[in-house]
Amino acid sequence: MKKFYILLTLVFLAIVATACGNDDTKESKPTKESDPEILSQPYTKTDFLMGTINVVKIYDKGKESVLMPAFDRIKELDAQITTSDSAKKSEVDKVNLAAGKNPVKVNDDVFYLIKEGLKYSASSDGSFDITIGPLTSLWHIGFDDAKKPTQAEIDAVLPLIDYKKVKLDEAKKTVYLEKAGMELDLGAIAKGYIADEVEDVLDANKVTTAIIDLGGNIIVKGDSPKGGDWMVGIQDPFSSRGTIIGTIPEANKSIVTSGIYERFLEVDGVKYHHILDPDTGYPFDNDIAGVSIVSEKSIDGDGLSTATFSKGIKGGMEFIEKYKGVEAIFVSKEKKVYETSGLKGKFKLTDKNFQMAN
Repeated sequence: MKKFYILLTLVFLAIVATACGNDDTKESKPTKESDPEILSQPYTKTDFLMGTINVVKIYDKGKESVLMPAFDRIKELDAQITTSDSAKKSEVDKVNLAAGKNPVKVNDDVFYLIKEGLKYSASSDGSFDITIGPLTSLWHIGFDDAKKPTQAEIDAVLPLIDYKKVKLDEAKKTVYLEKAGMELDLGAIAKGYIADEVEDVLDANKVTTAIIDLGGNIIVKGDSPKGGDWMVGIQDPFSSRGTIIGTIPEANKSIVTSGIYERFLEVDGVKYHHILDPDTGYPFDNDIAGVSIVSEKSIDGDGLSTATFSKGIKGGMEFIEKYKGVEAIFVSKEKKVYETSGLKGKFKLTDKNFQMAN
């Protein structure tokens, strides 16, 4: 008996963000002539792109028109990066089709994203690998035809996964996959990069206060309309999006969560989540149920959340502590919560079903 689940719940934020401070319904008046007037109720646009719900909220008065170029940028990058089983029109599709044949020239966005993906592949010693495409295509978790592959099928694609066989030519902006059948899959870092690019659009249009939520890749920009930090909820990894276990105050930060709750396949009573181990061909199996990364850039949160998930809590904590300006909250399968050193005293646990472990 096989069941397929994809959990997707539209809430105020996929990781809930609210404002700290006293309740008020009045708009914040500018303190200087040059300061923007901040609304208590934002201009909001929502769209379903990249297989998920995307929400941008702008609180600067008179900046509603910026929502359109922000979503235009999402659509532009989605078309360049997302791979397709049928159309094969994206820049990444073209690189995959030429695997083992010839290098492919790509645009600056895609070249940069692949370069960053290789950086995280190397820093994680390959537990995060952007050439995992043949394996994700085999399981296809998150799609109607998701299945548990046979061992023979898994064994056949594992030799195709090796980020060291991706060759970049910086001068020509070309990408070459050395072995036929190799496939790039940038899904683990694409939303983070696109979220950062949306923030660049807001910056270019002088937006100071906003929330960007691309299916759980959260950026809280500026201070809360009520003053001070935003209160950002940390996802319960055992529940659908929007259910939180606690909160942290943040401003001008990205918060990205990876966990077993997002997408999974159930076969004969066994759940297989979507974060796959490029060494075994099966989902990572360790003590982590979820990890949330707090960083300056969302692409860093994306890359590190997936790489960290592969290492277990002890290894993941040590891994994150090496990165300046990056913090993490880990939730174990036993519902214990661990925080890196920079979050000590900031995270507030609100769900009594969980307990702090460090």
